[in-house]
Amino acid sequence: MSQPATIHDIAKELNIAVATVSRALNDHPAVKDSTRKAVRQMAKKLNYHPNKIATSLRLGRSKIVGVIIPSAEINFFGSVIHGIEKVMSENGYNVLIYQSNELYEFEKRGVETFLRSQVEGVLASISKNTINLDHYAALKKRNVPLILFDRANDSLGVPSVVVDDYQGAFNATRHLIQQGCMCIAHIGGQQHVTIFNQRLRGYIDALNVHNIPVDDNLIVYGKVSIESGRECMNQLLSYTIDAVFAVEDFTALGAIQSIKAANKKIPGDIAIVGFANEAFGEYITLSLSTVNQQTVHMGEEAAKLFFETRNNKEWSKMPSPKLVLQPELICRQSSIRKKYK
Repeated sequence: MSQPATIHDIAKELNIAVATVSRALNDHPAVKDSTRKAVRQMAKKLNYHPNKIATSLRLGRSKIVGVIIPSAEINFFGSVIHGIEKVMSENGYNVLIYQSNELYEFEKRGVETFLRSQVEGVLASISKNTINLDHYAALKKRNVPLILFDRANDSLGVPSVVVDDYQGAFNATRHLIQQGCMCIAHIGGQQHVTIFNQRLRGYIDALNVHNIPVDDNLIVYGKVSIESGRECMNQLLSYTIDAVFAVEDFTALGAIQSIKAANKKIPGDIAIVGFANEAFGEYITLSLSTVNQQTVHMGEEAAKLFFETRNNKEWSKMPSPKLVLQPELICRQSSIRKKYK
């Protein structure tokens, strides 16, 4: 296979300087029209295509951003990426995606890979197992824009886009109370992860507002997975409960499996609500009530924050914007015991 044509090949064919070819291709005013025309004709004849990455690097911009997500298997993150890519594409940017698999070491490696790839910025959702944030802090020190989405951490002092997890959890728990549930359990996630802590707080405050005692026995913590949901639900089945608010949909799915295995009816015996509006929720039997996090909108806003940050040379010294999106409660068969108002 022959090598792609270069500006050196064009220069050799026309017996002119490489610099002249470069200026002609970039419409430099110092180049004669006849020379410019000859260069373009030869470029077409040789099927020459400019190396956009090399050109971008010469101009000091790669027009590439890196995106770190915890898992590509979760529809939530795929939907956020859809929003990110939409805005990036409209602005002539490309996206590199790195999956951390919820592991700190993978996440750290992802940041290092992006820096070697000379990305202009990084958009990231922090892994559940990440406690040390030094790799993200290093981006800020190097003046590489960092935008966090969904799982953010205010201590980094960088722009972020999140959903109001507290309000989403409050609304979900209140919905269960409105359906007549009085003994509502919560399957939570790792509490060092801000979003999971906020969801716990929303659950507790909804109970308090409606004068329902908070029973610590009805709050169990898992690792946010189907298997963990099953295990946590098996613990809760030893208590008298009539509802469960699960920290996210995969956990809720595991809980549903355990409830069915115990020959209890949903929602008659135990109603359940998840969080995240994963794609499967609408199609399982019974369909899963959940909280929609406006994922595509989240991705779009995160991308817009990148451009705002990149264009502000003093971004690292200024207060970081935090955009909080409002959640939407989606009521389906798993929780509706009576007509919902």
